[in-house]
Amino acid sequence: MTVRVFVDGGAGTTGIEIVDRLSGRSDVTLSLLPDDRRKDAGARAEALAGADIAILCLPDDAAREAVALAEGLTTRFIDASTAHRTAEGWTYGFAEIEPERRDELRSARYVSNPGCYPTGFLALVRPLVREGLLSSETPLSVNAASGYSGGGKAMIAEFEAGTTPTAFRPYGLSLAHKHVPEMQRHSGLAIPPIFAPSVVSTYRGMIVEVPLHLSRLASDTTVEQVHAAIADSYAGSPLVSVASLEESASMGTLSIEHVGDTDRLALFVFANPKTGHIRLAAALDNLGKGASGAAVQNLNLMAGLPEAEGLRI
Repeated sequence: MTVRVFVDGGAGTTGIEIVDRLSGRSDVTLSLLPDDRRKDAGARAEALAGADIAILCLPDDAAREAVALAEGLTTRFIDASTAHRTAEGWTYGFAEIEPERRDELRSARYVSNPGCYPTGFLALVRPLVREGLLSSETPLSVNAASGYSGGGKAMIAEFEAGTTPTAFRPYGLSLAHKHVPEMQRHSGLAIPPIFAPSVVSTYRGMIVEVPLHLSRLASDTTVEQVHAAIADSYAGSPLVSVASLEESASMGTLSIEHVGDTDRLALFVFANPKTGHIRLAAALDNLGKGASGAAVQNLNLMAGLPEAEGLRI
């Protein structure tokens, strides 16, 4: 048997990469609309009716419209937009974030694909909150840099036209980025983190950092305990790796393209025990584990297929 998959919005950056991962698979029957029918509500409704699972690679309003078009159907959804990441009735599609999440995804009808920056942030912070090492009342900041493909259509156009004035460009300066509610809710934090994103002059790749001080963690917490809480959370994961403290200590730099063009997520705990300073860091591809790779991973789980099938490992 094959699973019938309709990619709604397959002409966009995320959709193109999802289609690339699914094309040629014998366990997937892929459906796309031609360019002249992509915005035709009737054509979309027909494609949704013929799909077991629809992957939405659309603006938020169009994603909500797609769900409405499928009213009365049994079609299951993976929404790669921001529209449903904190919505009731939707399962947050970060398979590794909670011990029970894979089982929840296998039976879920509505799955919201995580954002790229939140994936790195949550991978680092959620284990510490869950294990009680980091109080939910702790104010945090998250510093992150992405390839310019993570900056949206206008920013992509500027970089590719060569009109952007700098190789490093902070944005989200209003401190009201749409990823913040997602970060707060799924980390279990009571206080929204300060999010400082930027884009750099490379197409893909991402580094997300969360600085910590041991004095702000639970009493007598050690660097080793911080590392163990993170490493234990991802033991056995086919996609998430956690460098040992020794490996991290030996690194002089961390490239934004450390796992570029893959669907992997690499985590690090950089620490100076003398000062009590810690830099938690996540490296991922903003188009891989941060978008298209995560969608295909969720599809595999929902369809009862091997979790890493078709992914770039």
